Amino acid sequence: MVRRLLESALTIHSVLVLEGRQDRVADLVRDDVDFLVVPKDVMNIVVGFDLHRGVLACAQRPPNRAITELASTACTIAVLEGINDHENIGAIARSARALGIDAMLLDPTTADPWYRRAVRVSMGEMMYLPIGRAARWPEALDELRSHGFVVAALTPAPDAVDLATFTAARPERVALLLGAEGPGLTQVALSSSDLSIRIPIRDTVDSLNVGHAAAVAFAALADPTR
Repeated sequence: MVRRLLESALTIHSVLVLEGRQDRVADLVRDDVDFLVVPKDVMNIVVGFDLHRGVLACAQRPPNRAITELASTACTIAVLEGINDHENIGAIARSARALGIDAMLLDPTTADPWYRRAVRVSMGEMMYLPIGRAARWPEALDELRSHGFVVAALTPAPDAVDLATFTAARPERVALLLGAEGPGLTQVALSSSDLSIRIPIRDTVDSLNVGHAAAVAFAALADPTR
């Protein structure tokens, strides 16, 4: 994970390494970064716990990207509403990176994507995904629409358009709206979307985990030419 951080464009403040393990990352540490090599007892005192692999780093969390900035380069954006589970956020970010989603936009109520658990579950991919947070909701969806995005709400509702039908003639720019497990998307978000789409599942199953559903939808939306 630290190697992924050091390879990213994030601003690194310092790297703390156990004696004897500095060679693991020394080649990636820039000259302007504090590189501290310490014995194990000092490491545990500084960190406060023993659940590490002998290499830790401190970086500046990146600023939230504006919607205009995200829209300037993205063709497909994952939009999260009210998702409070950090593992789900991390899983969504990892799938987004793997399956060609260009950016992630969070509503004001979605949990912090830079929480340690979210970053770990993303396997570090969070550090490579452009992320923004909407200041106004659901007005952010109108702003995406003004940049040419079709806002598609992913929902288990039986009257929603089948995912395969939607992707067969997918618009050039798609903002895929994902809601929290349990409550799902709010009525405000659904009403502000251009359409609702669904993943066909067996009638005996209520729904999919949002992280799994996101991966299925991302794969269906993937453009093999990109």
